[in-house]
Amino acid sequence: MSLLSQRQQLIVAALLAFLMVMTRGHHFADINVLPSASWAVFLLAGFYLASKLWFPAFLGLAVVLDLMSVYIGGASNFCVSPAYGFMLPAYGSLWLAGRWFQSRYQFNWTALFTLVMTLVTVTAVAGLFSGGGFYWFSGRYIDPNMAEYLTRFVQSYPGNLSKLSFYIAIAAVIQISFRFANLSQRSNQLR
Repeated sequence: MSLLSQRQQLIVAALLAFLMVMTRGHHFADINVLPSASWAVFLLAGFYLASKLWFPAFLGLAVVLDLMSVYIGGASNFCVSPAYGFMLPAYGSLWLAGRWFQSRYQFNWTALFTLVMTLVTVTAVAGLFSGGGFYWFSGRYIDPNMAEYLTRFVQSYPGNLSKLSFYIAIAAVIQISFRFANLSQRSNQLR
């Protein structure tokens, strides 16, 4: 069940797609000031969008943007490797975390704690799939070993968590603002 009407879900889907297009790598928009919002897009899509068909739609958008950046935009193809398939479970874990959080969401203070714990956990899981998959299966590292991988994971985790948290915090502020605006509107109608 979604918190939003069908029309609202379409608006959110369009906004999330726009956010991904504007922040994902080197492409025609070439806005690299903001960090990539892709992880947040998948989590938010899982939270707000009821249809499971949105997952492959956003997955396809991510792939198209990556291909465009490499083959049209001239970006390095360093990340295009056999490990690219690990983005599927990475994005899937984010999507499922959004679904899980939505199923437990209530507008109260405990939601904040649950959200924080969700972000801490899913950042680790998605990082294991994306970074771990790349480290172990891309063929880009000679003699990969667990000590080096753990060092890389520990170094990348705070950045991954901060990027994801940045966008989720903005979404939370928007969610809370709309909630209070609706409560205020209802209160005025009852007078």
